[in-house]
Amino acid sequence: MKVLIVGKGGREHALAWKSKKSPLVSEVFVAPGNAGMTEDATLVALSETDPIALADFAEKEGIDLTIIGPEASLVAGVADEFKRRGLLVWGPDKAAAQIEGSKDFSKKMMVKYGAPTAHSESFTDSEMAKAYVGEIGLPIVIKADGLAAGKGVVIPETMEEALATIDDMLEGNKFGEAGSCILIEEMLVGEEFSLMCFVHNGTVIPMVMAQDHKRAYDNDEGPNTGGMGAYAPTFGADSPEVSEAVAKIMQPIVDGLSSEGMPYTGFLYGGLFRTAEGFKVIEFNARFGDPEAQIILPLLESDLIEIIYNLLTEKPLPEIKWRPQYAIGVVLASEGYPDHPNTGHPLKKLNLNGEDELIFYAGVREENGVLLSDGGRILLNVAIADDFKSAYEKAYRNMKALEVPHTFYRSDIGHKQFNRQ
Repeated sequence: MKVLIVGKGGREHALAWKSKKSPLVSEVFVAPGNAGMTEDATLVALSETDPIALADFAEKEGIDLTIIGPEASLVAGVADEFKRRGLLVWGPDKAAAQIEGSKDFSKKMMVKYGAPTAHSESFTDSEMAKAYVGEIGLPIVIKADGLAAGKGVVIPETMEEALATIDDMLEGNKFGEAGSCILIEEMLVGEEFSLMCFVHNGTVIPMVMAQDHKRAYDNDEGPNTGGMGAYAPTFGADSPEVSEAVAKIMQPIVDGLSSEGMPYTGFLYGGLFRTAEGFKVIEFNARFGDPEAQIILPLLESDLIEIIYNLLTEKPLPEIKWRPQYAIGVVLASEGYPDHPNTGHPLKKLNLNGEDELIFYAGVREENGVLLSDGGRILLNVAIADDFKSAYEKAYRNMKALEVPHTFYRSDIGHKQFNRQ
């Protein structure tokens, strides 16, 4: 099989790397990809949000399966175009991708189909939003309705910051059309987890649960980012905790989308809070999480392509096995990320030790044979070991070797796992 991965970040590098390992696969393409992926895939200079060009390439090249990575591609209708042409594609169409593309739509689905979540109100008028915040007080969470690359969520620490955030989004156009509607939610108390599932024809197959670290700096301080690192498993794929989350949250939403005439196919991500009352949803994403994909895929013993292909073609599924180990991934980010990343700096190469030490590249470009930083999140350094402490130590030993000027990383990825043990 020839496989096409759509996207250019670390998640897509991990998908390409995992696809290449499948005995079913002869060649892997990534569109557009990045310069750090060239050992694992052939790069194709096409925009990830151009459905026509991508589908034309898939037809011309004889692509057997396309996996869509980023949310922007899904909302642009890439899956719709592939399905229209009868091309095999893994990813929801535009209608179902609203579960991520519009937080207002997503919240209404959660309420309608009984997925436990925080109380929320939506606003397009800044004065009404500010009056509401004045009534309910802090703590709250303010979210841009549309896609904002993981940066459209603010947890204000003061009332002044809350009011300024409302003005930034609704009056200052900080996130453009994505912020023309905002949601103001109650603040959930508990611990946050990420649950990824394979979904097709109403079937929901959970993966191991992970924990992402959204804040830029140690001790969960600083602005929200697309994710500064993650580790897995927090709970195994067949654990009671994952079973509870699937039964109460993931399956009802998948069934609800089908009832609304929007059957879901692809990776479905639940951002969950484990509260005193059980799991509650913060948000859904219509794709594999990033950086969660980069730590979950190395733990998947089974053939990713066989799972996806058999789901899409309704063939018997292989047994889905997970390595009984821990994976931790730490992001090397550009100085100034997330708002003003300082890029264009040469990176170090690392001598990696087999399957248990991996680098997945995200924001990089090549110049005269040298990789340079070219985005907010540059790469994710992954370490795998039989116990969490060994994985943690290995990851941070490698981070010290990767560190270069004008970059930074969090030194406490996985700190809650130490507290949990």
